Amino acid sequence: MNSYDIVKRPIITEKSMKVEYDREGNEIKKYTFEVPKTVNKIEIKYAVEEVFGVKVAAVNTMNYEGKLKRMGRYEGRRASWKKAIVTLKPDSKTIEFFDM
Repeated sequence: MNSYDIVKRPIITEKSMKVEYDREGNEIKKYTFEVPKTVNKIEIKYAVEEVFGVKVAAVNTMNYEGKLKRMGRYEGRRASWKKAIVTLKPDSKTIEFFDM
């Protein structure tokens, strides 16, 4: 699995695009991605560093179970997925893909 397979897509929502600041008033650079359920934090870190050319400080992950959905009398389930929140180091550049 190469780095482009690990970083499936960015998650662009109001909450994920919210700008946070630390105590000194510096911007905290956090970006959210959808990743495969089988990868771990270390693989996500190396993939983001390789794809975007940045330095990663931390990776937080969350597993989401697929929702149960009905279509008439038939029952199915949406796909389960994993979300990764990647925090960049302060001296790292921003990812231009997310700039608006």
